[in-house]
Amino acid sequence: MKTMNRKGFLKSLGLAGVTAVAAPLLIHCGSDDDSIDSSSNSTSGSNATGCSVTNSETEGPFPTKSPSSLVQSNIVSDRTGVPFTITITIQNVNTNCTVLQGAFVDIWHCDKDGNYSEYGGTGMQPTNYTTVHFLRGRQTTDASGQVKFTSIFPGWYNGRATHIHVHVYNSAGQSLLVTQIAFPEGSDSAVVQVAASTGYKGMSGYTYNANDNVFSDGTSNEMSSISGSVSGGFALTHTVKVSA
Repeated sequence: MKTMNRKGFLKSLGLAGVTAVAAPLLIHCGSDDDSIDSSSNSTSGSNATGCSVTNSETEGPFPTKSPSSLVQSNIVSDRTGVPFTITITIQNVNTNCTVLQGAFVDIWHCDKDGNYSEYGGTGMQPTNYTTVHFLRGRQTTDASGQVKFTSIFPGWYNGRATHIHVHVYNSAGQSLLVTQIAFPEGSDSAVVQVAASTGYKGMSGYTYNANDNVFSDGTSNEMSSISGSVSGGFALTHTVKVSA
C-alpha cells in the first residue's frame, strides 16, 4: 500500500502550507527530476505552464522568523560556496499574468552542508545556528515584477532535493503564496557540477525530485532555469504566479 506523502498528510489535517505540525516530517534542501540540455552549461526547466497559480508548498520546518528584519539582496553573510544569483519574477494570474509590482518576496535556503540559519541544536538539525541569519532575505518586486538576490548555491540534506523556499506577500503584507523552487537534474546539471566541487558533499545519498516529498507529484511550474559554471558562478531564473 502506498504511504501517504507529506502533502497528503498535511491536507488531511487541514494544515497545507503550514509548517509547525509537520516539522518532524520535513527536513532540509532538494533537487529536481527534469532532464537538462547537456549540450551547454545551461540547465532549464519548463516555466511555460500557462497562466495558473504556481503550486503551493509547505514552508518547511525552518521558515524565516522575522522576515521584515532581513530586507537585503545579498544574503550570503558568512557562508562559503559556489557563487549564485537568483532572479524571481512575480506574475498576477488575475491580470492575465502581467507582472506584479510592489510585492514582498522572502526566500531562504540551506548552506552547502544542508543547514539552515535561525535553527539547530535538535535532532532535525544538530548544528546550532539559532543566533545567525544567513541565506535569508526579503526584496520588493520592481516595475518588471522582479527581485534579485546574491547567494551561494544550496547544498542538500537527507530526504530532500536541492530547493529554495519562497513566500510572496502583496504590498499590504497579505500572504499570497508559499512555494518552493526546484532545480534541474541530469549528468551535466548545475546540481551535479556543484556537488563535485570543493566543499560540497557529492551526490551519494542524494534525493532526486522524483522521490522528493514535495516535488514527487511534479515540478512543471516549480522548475527553475539555471545557467553558468562552477568557476564563474551560476544564475537561476524563475517565475512565480500568484492570485493578487
